[in-house]
Amino acid sequence: MLIRRTLTEIAPVADDATSHFYALLFLGDPELRQLFPAAMDTQRDRLFASLLGAAERLDDSAELTRYLSELGRGHRKYGTRPEHYPAVGQSLLGALARYAARVWDPATRAAWIRAYTAISQTMIDAAAADEQRAPAWWEAEVVSHELRTSDVAVITVRPDQPYRFTAGQYAAVETPWWPRVWRTYSFAKAPDPDGLLTFHVKAVPAGWVSGALVRRATVGSVIRLGPPGGSMTVDHSSDTGLLCLAGSTGIAPIKALVEDVAEHGRGRPVELFFGARRESDLYELPALREMERRHRWLSVRTVVADGAERAPAGQLPDTVRRLGPWREFDGYLSGPAAMVRSGVSALTSAGIPAERIRHDFVDIRT
Repeated sequence: MLIRRTLTEIAPVADDATSHFYALLFLGDPELRQLFPAAMDTQRDRLFASLLGAAERLDDSAELTRYLSELGRGHRKYGTRPEHYPAVGQSLLGALARYAARVWDPATRAAWIRAYTAISQTMIDAAAADEQRAPAWWEAEVVSHELRTSDVAVITVRPDQPYRFTAGQYAAVETPWWPRVWRTYSFAKAPDPDGLLTFHVKAVPAGWVSGALVRRATVGSVIRLGPPGGSMTVDHSSDTGLLCLAGSTGIAPIKALVEDVAEHGRGRPVELFFGARRESDLYELPALREMERRHRWLSVRTVVADGAERAPAGQLPDTVRRLGPWREFDGYLSGPAAMVRSGVSALTSAGIPAERIRHDFVDIRT
């Protein structure tokens, strides 16, 4: 109750609290500044948001452990060590005390100390366990770079060490042009014996990493990969159908999921809706049509927002809602944040319970 009351209080001033958090952190331990990118404006809130996200999951121990373990493993790529956590905790308490002053009292402070102690220890333990079996990051050489549209590239890389992941997951990527700036991109194909990894990257305004990957990376460029993350994976013990909504480059993990279903040979029905702003942005449609031809259980439909000659016009979530109900399906969503938000609403209204809707809504494609 005390934790949630604080979260409610701080929500309207989260940006100010974030700035104060980092000011306290860097003043208290200036050496920590080197773990962050030179320009903080694009990701200054990620650490603070992660801590608040953990606090919001305190009532769900299984989800909290999964979330924190993934964070702990992922933070290894930044150079985070156990001795850094106390300074982060002190800065968190300082920011909360200032910007949630109306509800801040000794009992609330004690509750946050207990919560942060548990949060940090879970992350430290996960990082220590991961250190025994995997590197903090992988070097990966670009072996193919194909420009599909003016701002979308399909990039295939070869990691310098085996990289194990599950279809539907994503990896953080750092380029040599923007050191210490990481952005996450979904794997566009299921694990393959050749060990190659493929990503779909859309260059977006002010997107440092995406712009570099689309317009500066070439065959032979070397990038860094963080560990795999995300839970938008398929439960192969079930025969339930999959209803998949993909917007723009969100088609990448959805395509990987279809490959994963095909590899497991269950033949469960998959209804795939691929949406874009313009028909010319349906860059992966030929490959999807070929998959549809090979697999009778797969149906591919397209939706174009700005009108089209061959595809239905409209917004993707609205179209899927109209074609429901979808009670016998599990929902999967990937794409722009606004599409994912409206897609969740559309799928629940079309009969899919919220617990059977999967997506990894994180700020990953900038």
